Amino acid sequence: MTIFTADLCDEYSEKVQVLGAGYKNYGGADSCQGEIITIKLDKNNADLVSLLRDEEGHGKIVVVDVDQEYFAVVGENLMKFAHKNNYAGIVVNGYIRDTFQIKDIPVALYALDTCPRKSIPVTSGERKLPLSFGGVNFTQGSYLYADTDGIIVTAEKIL
Repeated sequence: MTIFTADLCDEYSEKVQVLGAGYKNYGGADSCQGEIITIKLDKNNADLVSLLRDEEGHGKIVVVDVDQEYFAVVGENLMKFAHKNNYAGIVVNGYIRDTFQIKDIPVALYALDTCPRKSIPVTSGERKLPLSFGGVNFTQGSYLYADTDGIIVTAEKIL
């Protein structure tokens, strides 16, 4: 089923939050929808690697907050893990890399921009935290809908 965020905003205007400007899709899927999984990172993506590599996604969307630190937290390997484990998409409040390699992997990947470096020192992240960025509150279990027009979040499933 094709979703259009503009139509959802029109029909459910009182139920949607719209993510602020600046997030672009770098993945191979033009759109995604699904239940949100939240993860907060401190530059290093080790906990995100474990999530995408080791856990079945069931069509969910991982929302990652790294406070816009200028390090890439998603690249080709993580996108392959996301695809293999059936995640619908990833939204990063930060940067990604390997854009040439990931453009054909059928998972949506929204981020602010690109950065070629990653953070080497391993730091731990936290899962299931409420996150807030781009004028939107992301909570574990809420729903996210994204397409070429933008990203919206609802407290409950509307489709």
